[in-house]
Amino acid sequence: MTTVDRVQPPPTAVRPKAVARTGLYALLAVNAVVVAVFFVRAGFASNALIVLGRLAGLYGALLMAFQLFLVARLPWLDHRIGMDRLTSWHRRVGFGLVWTLSAHVVFIVHGYARPASTGPVEELTELATTAEGVLRAVVALVLFLVVGAVSARFARRRLAYETWHFVHLYTYVAVVLAFTHQVAVGTTFTTSSVATAYWWGLWGAALGSVFVGRLVLPVRRNLRHRLRVSAVVPESDDVVSVYVTGRDLDRLPARAGQFFLWRFLTEDRWWQANPFSLSAAPDGRQLRLTVKTAGDGTAALRDLRVGTRVFAEGPYGAFTTLHRTRADTLLVAGGVGITPIRALLDELHGHAVLLYRVGAERDAVLLDELREIAAAKGAELYVISGPATPDKLSAETIARLVPDVRDRDVFVCGPPGMTGAVLRTLRELRVPGRQIHAERFSLAG
Repeated sequence: MTTVDRVQPPPTAVRPKAVARTGLYALLAVNAVVVAVFFVRAGFASNALIVLGRLAGLYGALLMAFQLFLVARLPWLDHRIGMDRLTSWHRRVGFGLVWTLSAHVVFIVHGYARPASTGPVEELTELATTAEGVLRAVVALVLFLVVGAVSARFARRRLAYETWHFVHLYTYVAVVLAFTHQVAVGTTFTTSSVATAYWWGLWGAALGSVFVGRLVLPVRRNLRHRLRVSAVVPESDDVVSVYVTGRDLDRLPARAGQFFLWRFLTEDRWWQANPFSLSAAPDGRQLRLTVKTAGDGTAALRDLRVGTRVFAEGPYGAFTTLHRTRADTLLVAGGVGITPIRALLDELHGHAVLLYRVGAERDAVLLDELREIAAAKGAELYVISGPATPDKLSAETIARLVPDVRDRDVFVCGPPGMTGAVLRTLRELRVPGRQIHAERFSLAG
């Protein structure tokens, strides 16, 4: 398969990931300072608990807006940081948001209860039934607590993605309720026209980024490209490749190493979105995904009919050559994790070494293609087979096969256990962290 003739950026010492991450930190820090300035200018209440409660509420609202920005799937951020890291940050900020909003309620309730000599439950009931907007805030907090509970690791592991996602949608209801509560009772951003414009601008940008990234861009791209299944090719007993074609694919900003959230619009699959990476570098004519059947959903891909409409969200991911820092490359793949690695091998320039870890050589997916590409590009390909123990990708093995590993970028993709072990081995070999690239190809959560 021939790739689109794209100019590959030269290796650079300036990390796009670091630039994007620094920009996000700076954005949050600047807004935190702005919120503090407006809070001070608005004046303090006489009760210290109420002051702390209001400040906690303001920073909770700021974190809420930042949460939306993190999951907006804006291409510039996603292609530099990666959906896996952005959603991980979203999750951490989410728990911080729950604690901040809880502190807001606790401080405010106790602040009003103390001079009235009432209990906190009684005071909360009184505020919720008499003060404008407070009941909406209580409902919003309850929704945030529920979403936080189902997002905890022990609960998330036990829920299907579709169930978790449905519950998570209530976050948007909570955001609307919380924002209307701010508008109804907030005083910090009503003391001046500048403060009011800032607050509405902040929330407009946060909600607008979600609207554009999660709705406008996917719908626009799918209307433009009109994707359809063009071929379904079994690669082995449990692996299948699906070819997708469409209009103007040379203008689709997809790169080797990225993935899409694929919806195949059949009666029984249209509601399922699955993250599958490209298994060949985009060539401007068609896209290919290669999937190992691991359940009823993926097994059904073998039965897709040619001509089936496809709705694809993406491309997503930072597992691309954009992040190269060296001319030469080491690629490490395990199992079906070979799919984005195979696409990268197709696109990479410079000398490449590919270590392909499988249980047995017969399990090596796309091996004939890999050998053909390696021969054409002068790359080295090693298929490393055998049981999980002893470690076949030990520091000694990698150092023997790739003596100059410290002078290469390293792209790693495979099962979580293997990927974690390889990353530890690379640290043991003192490969600089900026040269190591790994990404978890999955949906948020």
